[in-house]
Amino acid sequence: MVATADVMDEQTILPDAANAGVVFDLLKVLRDRGQAVPEARARLVSANGSSSSELPDGLHDILVKALEALAQGYAVTIAPQHTTLTTQQAADLLGVSRPTLIKLLDEGKILYDRPSSHRRVKLADLLGFQQRRRQERRELLDEMTSDSIEMGLYDLVVPEDDDDGDEASHERVSD
Repeated sequence: MVATADVMDEQTILPDAANAGVVFDLLKVLRDRGQAVPEARARLVSANGSSSSELPDGLHDILVKALEALAQGYAVTIAPQHTTLTTQQAADLLGVSRPTLIKLLDEGKILYDRPSSHRRVKLADLLGFQQRRRQERRELLDEMTSDSIEMGLYDLVVPEDDDDGDEASHERVSD
């Protein structure tokens, strides 16, 4: 049995060039699962093959994302999280300061509980906020890109060389 202290430790896995082929092979297997038979699920098989168990979809998705990152040369960190976080833990997870998180809580952008004198943030609420914020950023970036295209800001100005080799004239090129 694994001790609780071991389970709660954060662990970072570095990409390993010696095992790159195995990572790519495993990634292919996990990506291909169930394509021929849609209801087929990935399975974890014991080393001696005597037992196996289906992988839940969530765990399958985590493995695929971790393998994709390793295949691209990124390190992967696994850090167990409680389902209820302190304000400092929540701020760390979002990558903001604790005062910034408190401001978000006070503005009602993230739900929280106050069972005693200290606030507690549910991990699900924090992840929901994070996802909403990412979606808002994507939409704003798409809007800014569309506006820039309409305004002609993506038109290229390509210098033309004259006979002397000087860049004397410019030609405007548009998509």
